Amino acid sequence: MRKRLFAVAATALLPGIGLLAYNELASRQQRAAEIHSEAAQAARLAASEVDRIFEGARSLLVAASAIPAIVDLDTVECTRTLRRVAENLTTTGAILVIGADGKLVCDSQGTAPGVDFSERSYVMDGLAANDLVVGDYTVSKITGVAVLPVSFPLRQAGRTVGVVATGIRLDWLQNRLAERGVIGEGGAVTLADRNGTIVAREPFPDRFVGTRIPETYQYLVRAEAPGTLEIRSQDGTERVMGYRPISASTPLYVSAGLSKTEAFAEVNRVTLTSVAMVLLSAILAVLAAAVVGNRFILKPIYRIVDVLEEWKRGNTTIRTRMEGRHGELGLVGTSLDSLLDQLEQRRIATEQAEERRNLLARELAHRVKNTLAIVGAMARQSFKTDTEAFEGFSQRLSALGRTYDLLLAGEGSAGDIERLIRNTIGPYETAGHQRFRLDGPHCPVDPEVGLALSLIFHELSTNAMKYGALSRPEGHVDISWRAEHGKVTILWQEQGGPAVEKPMKEGFGSRLIRRAFPSQRNPRLAIDYRADGLTFRLEYDGEIENKADQNS
Repeated sequence: MRKRLFAVAATALLPGIGLLAYNELASRQQRAAEIHSEAAQAARLAASEVDRIFEGARSLLVAASAIPAIVDLDTVECTRTLRRVAENLTTTGAILVIGADGKLVCDSQGTAPGVDFSERSYVMDGLAANDLVVGDYTVSKITGVAVLPVSFPLRQAGRTVGVVATGIRLDWLQNRLAERGVIGEGGAVTLADRNGTIVAREPFPDRFVGTRIPETYQYLVRAEAPGTLEIRSQDGTERVMGYRPISASTPLYVSAGLSKTEAFAEVNRVTLTSVAMVLLSAILAVLAAAVVGNRFILKPIYRIVDVLEEWKRGNTTIRTRMEGRHGELGLVGTSLDSLLDQLEQRRIATEQAEERRNLLARELAHRVKNTLAIVGAMARQSFKTDTEAFEGFSQRLSALGRTYDLLLAGEGSAGDIERLIRNTIGPYETAGHQRFRLDGPHCPVDPEVGLALSLIFHELSTNAMKYGALSRPEGHVDISWRAEHGKVTILWQEQGGPAVEKPMKEGFGSRLIRRAFPSQRNPRLAIDYRADGLTFRLEYDGEIENKADQNS
């Protein structure tokens, strides 16, 4: 019952748990969509900041390319001019002017002319371009510092005579990303050149700047369009990353990742709070089921069960006394008390009727025995001249009397077929030698059937003693019975006697055997006078067995 109460409590919680689970799933899906949108927005902001940086570098180079000393490739004047320009610059490193042959003309550091830069792609690309060219991650030949080079063509009279170039300092670029705070706690921003080499990274710049993006994600550098995805970053953090690949308008690859742990922190707090509330509700529901169930359900049920158990043990005065209490179970207890009162009244009435019946049965038995004694005395007078006939009649009368004793010993209840048979054949047993072999289950018989069987077995035993198996010392009789499918079958088989012959005419005993059994039991008798011994078979309806089982 407790399990059922707990099941009811759990069932009551299921709708709330289902609603919580649905809200949790919906909340996480909504938050995931928001995070992807925020990551894409963060990548756009970072790309916008990069565009502003490159726009500043372009403005610087455009202005430098308009100075006559630089356009005329005058080494001395060019050097003095570039020094004055570069004095207050923190964004870039040295400013270089490189001729069309790829060799240094002048720079802001005063480096001797003639240094060969022709192997630098940003120089050769700048000579062929019409606008700003952004190079790859490079270590400056002049300063030895890692920079991101940019170049702009120098034109004189409509032709390209060289390039003016500089390098955006990566440490400045790194600080710029950190100052702008494009991402929140646990996030990451990565800038990479067209080869996938990282030129700026926040956080852990010392660990990642100058290294390549893993091959697994190299395809993002030149992807067809911006997008978002969930990844585990190289620093081991689960992030939702927005990325913008390199394109004509975006010279660097830009990605911005938001930490899933931080992004879902509020959702997780709400989830933990909700789970805690559900657990608390479940605990309270279980406690309520236990307290309320014990007080209002289990206790009354146990009281009813205890009363029934005490009644079974013989305490017929006990009652539940639940009238007016415990609600509906109180009504059950009151109804049970009423039923027990009625059963007690019926038991008393039954005992009184049983006592009267027993008294009547004992009186009847006494009178039957007196009647049999009178009949025996009358028979003695009637058979004075025929001693053998008197002995036969007297034995039948004695068998009838013993059967009455057996049946009335149970004071009118059904007897047992084995006891009845043993009582009837007892006078024919021989001391120290078993003449009868009985085999069969317990099978009750009522008085009417019992009297008939007693007379039949007496006649069979008498005939076996005179003419059959019992007339010889080695002879014996097998008696078996069975009760199946509402039928009782009895089999009498004589063994070890003299050869048997069928009598010429039917005697009194044979007629008695055929007529003794009550016809309402549909008896079927068969007598087989076999040479090795008589066989008698009796089958009748055993309805008394069912009645006996119901009364037991």
